[in-house]
Amino acid sequence: MKRTAFIAIVGRPNVGKSTLLNAILGEKVAIVSRKPQTTRNRIIGVHTVGEDQFVFLDTPGIHRPRTRLGDFMVKTATGALGDSDAVVLVVEPHGSVGDIEGEIIKNIGSGGRPAILAINKIDTVQAEAVGKTIAAYAARHDFDAVVPLSAKSQKGVDILLDECARYLSESQWFFEEDALTDQPEQQIAAEVIREKLLRTLDEEIPHGTAVVIEGFKEERGLLSIRAEIFCEKPTHKGIIIGKNGAALKTIGTYAREDLEKFFGTKVYLELWVKVKENWRDNAHTLRHMGYREE
Repeated sequence: MKRTAFIAIVGRPNVGKSTLLNAILGEKVAIVSRKPQTTRNRIIGVHTVGEDQFVFLDTPGIHRPRTRLGDFMVKTATGALGDSDAVVLVVEPHGSVGDIEGEIIKNIGSGGRPAILAINKIDTVQAEAVGKTIAAYAARHDFDAVVPLSAKSQKGVDILLDECARYLSESQWFFEEDALTDQPEQQIAAEVIREKLLRTLDEEIPHGTAVVIEGFKEERGLLSIRAEIFCEKPTHKGIIIGKNGAALKTIGTYAREDLEKFFGTKVYLELWVKVKENWRDNAHTLRHMGYREE
């Protein structure tokens, strides 16, 4: 008897939602970074065990948007709540409930969605902080389960998956048995490159960058990818390229290594940097870059 469930993973930026999804799948399908607002689109991760298929919806971090892109990200995250059978709210063990988490809890309650509280990064604090966090959230909502875990070290991830099994119901699967994600290959390539931007550049510039794949072709065991990196200012373009092209070369080298590992073939990667001022507030440009409301 086949069973399935759609489960949304939600929370504020940088709490480890994408790291948790990757840990569940055992493969990297969502990019991760220490910088907030890394995930911009909803990413589906598929975990199939025996007759059970879990479909996880990794969402952008819910925050106070200041641009059209920010609006898109928040709408994408909140929309996933309505598309799911259950919700995993990921929080950090700060000992209290933040304003954004409080709003998410209200949304969960008003929608009548069952929910699990996942307290991530427990390896960074003392047990007392975890206990205070559990008490604070228990006072705000009756969660079906509370799971302290560390997505980075995979501690507690199996327990979370066991708890999610309660939401499975008899149904035909929506994905093939060996599927990991619904992301097109070109989107995966763009996200890998953007992850290397996030990891290589300084604090502010990555939020003003986007990657669009303009060429994607495989012939005779070689995958050729042409990608355009968009930034908002000419000064940003200079920083991305770096002195004598050093920064762009580093980004390309790291990206090509991950792409070859993911696609299992040699990759020829061509990167171009273009300036498009205020693209994050331009609706037409956002649609061109793939940020379309579903």
